[in-house]
Amino acid sequence: MKIAVIDGHGGGIGVAVVKGLREEFRESIEIIALGTNATATSAMLKARANKGATGENAIVTMAPKVSLILGSLSIISANSMLGELTPKMAEAIASSPAEKILIPMTQERLSVVGVVQEPLPHLVEEMIKLVRKRVMADV
Repeated sequence: MKIAVIDGHGGGIGVAVVKGLREEFRESIEIIALGTNATATSAMLKARANKGATGENAIVTMAPKVSLILGSLSIISANSMLGELTPKMAEAIASSPAEKILIPMTQERLSVVGVVQEPLPHLVEEMIKLVRKRVMADV
């Protein structure tokens, strides 16, 4: 299974997700780090993503080619991450046939009703549980 992890800024959320995926699945899945900037991509590669690419064209090209897209809620919000996430990136991610599993953390003026505030490690654990269910469904 090919999984894209998308992040921006320093890549902190992406790093936590890639590490969680590696702990859970070892090398049985392919993780593609897609950063809105080179710092985020580099950080996710250091966390042991298989491949990485940076920028709008990489995200627009890869979003429809993966089975799962993981990241924060910001990755489907145009002009989020202080403008790093372009409208084309948001459209490509939202339009991708891949299932999206998103962490409800955002710095934008965006709220999701019914979401309980949890620390990032707990949210990553929940994300990994959903990925496990998805991976098991494909086996």
